[in-house]
Order: sequence, then C-alpha cells, then structure tokens
Amino acid sequence: MGQLILIRHGQTEWSLSGRYAGRTDVPLTEAGEAAAKALAPRLAGRPLAGVFSSPLSRAVRTAELAGLTGVRPDPDLIEWDYGGYEGLTAEQIRRARPGWDLWRDGVVPGDTDHPGERLEQVAARTDAVLGRIRPLLSGGDVAVVAHGHLGRVLAVRWLGLDASAARLLGHPHPGTLGFLAAEDGQPCISAWNVP
Repeated sequence: MGQLILIRHGQTEWSLSGRYAGRTDVPLTEAGEAAAKALAPRLAGRPLAGVFSSPLSRAVRTAELAGLTGVRPDPDLIEWDYGGYEGLTAEQIRRARPGWDLWRDGVVPGDTDHPGERLEQVAARTDAVLGRIRPLLSGGDVAVVAHGHLGRVLAVRWLGLDASAARLLGHPHPGTLGFLAAEDGQPCISAWNVP
C-alpha cells in the first residue's frame, strides 16, 4: 500500500503574517515558490497513483513547482471557509472574542463569498477526499496539495479520529510534507511537517 503524501502549499503573504486565508486566492511569495521548488527532489521518482490539489492558485502553483504532473483539482481540498474571520489573525479575533479557539468555537458567518463553515463540514469534505484516494493507494503513493487547517483535519480523519483532534497536530509550515501511511494494518502518521 502506498502512502498519502500531504503537501502544504508554499508561503503566501497571508501565511507569513498569520492571516486566515480560506477561500481568498492569495499567491505564493518568492520564498513560497522557492520552498515549493525545493520539494521536487523529495518527490521525484515516486510512483504516484494520483495527484490532487486544492483549486486555489497557491496550491496549484506549489504542485507545479514541486514537479507534480497530472494534478486533478478537487474542490473538497479547498481550505476551511473562515467566514467573517477571513483575512484576520488569531490575535485580532481574540481581541474581539477573548479566549477564542478555532477548533472549539469555530467561525462566524461572513459575506456571500465567505459564509463560513463548521468543523463538521470540513471533516465531511476530507472524508470524501479520503474515500476517493484510498482505492488508489494500492497502486502507489498519492500526493495531495492543500492547506494547513484542512490538512490537519484530513490527517486525523485518516487516523479515524474526530476532527477536533486536529488541534493536537502542529500546524504544518508552508511548503512542507506529511506522510500518512499504515502500519500493521492500522493508519498512522509516519512523518509530519517535513521540509
């Protein structure tokens, strides 16, 4: 059985400043492009049974620069819709809402482009992605280029845990890899936040 290679897109201006970029299509910075290119040697030569990406340009561009081909954009891989918190930092949100925690408290509704999404909705999307990917793993590794919070939810759902357990994983740095595998027939995380 192959591994699910989870790739977080490279750095953007918003990831650098800690702003929540859910549905906003923020481009990679020069450093983000360099980090994406640096992934290419690590991914070269792997027999990939499939490559999927969030349709947002920061993920699609990361896949391209990392040398991945045959990339299939998947709308279920788009980042959490942060609603009214889109573009804000956690510090800004906590000034208005002391003690706020994304995993416990979620988001507030935003405008029509950013209506907001509950954690359960994000989990349902990652479950759908995993349902499409699992059959492919018998043919080799599958690469997924996505986002930080969505990637954490995908990883814990891979493990069969409640989506709220994603708070227990460190936030993957931009341009890093995670490897989801199986050991003795049980799902595991074999590596996380690998540059």
